Amino acid sequence: MQKPRLTLAAAALILALPMLQGCLPAMVVGGAAAGVLSANDRRSTGTQADDETTEWKAGSRIPAQYKDGSHVNFTSYNRILLITGEVYNEEAKQAIGNAVSQIEGVRQVHNELLVGPVTSLSSRSNDSFVDSKVKARLVDSNQISANHVKVVTERSYTYLMGIVNEREAKVAVAVARTTDGVRKVINLLEVLPDDDIRRINSNTLGSRTPPPATAPVETR
Repeated sequence: MQKPRLTLAAAALILALPMLQGCLPAMVVGGAAAGVLSANDRRSTGTQADDETTEWKAGSRIPAQYKDGSHVNFTSYNRILLITGEVYNEEAKQAIGNAVSQIEGVRQVHNELLVGPVTSLSSRSNDSFVDSKVKARLVDSNQISANHVKVVTERSYTYLMGIVNEREAKVAVAVARTTDGVRKVINLLEVLPDDDIRRINSNTLGSRTPPPATAPVETR
């Protein structure tokens, strides 16, 4: 009798993962999967660690008087910090933005907090679903690595962060803006010249050759 209960529990956990993704620490991700993402990231491992630390520090920097009644998310990519969510007045928005801008190592802050009522759980679940659709379509496009673009959706507004060249930026924006459920795309991508991207790829991948976009076919 125990096996059916375990199976149902496992299924429930799998279904809940998309909604929990934004709430769980990155370390919960399996070691093998996390290693692959780290190796294929255009950020150095040190910058990746700094971004994780920045998000944690930002959460602790919210002034106590603005914590209740607010919904605030922090996303750091290449030391650029994005703030999304809802607060109840302009004073709270500015205070939070000013507080996190003082975090050591943060190069830039995009304060996208909305002054208004906090979103519902169903709205946040829908945002997670839209996130997953955008990421899946980036993979399906076969024109850009999903590891090079960070997708954040809030109130059906999709924010794009990452280190890309001009072609990749156009692909990412085109994919996001044509994804069902996306009301607006906010482009925060860092667009670098092709030579710089090749240099970054060489530094992060080392002597390894990146896998081809599609497998070769040999006819005999």
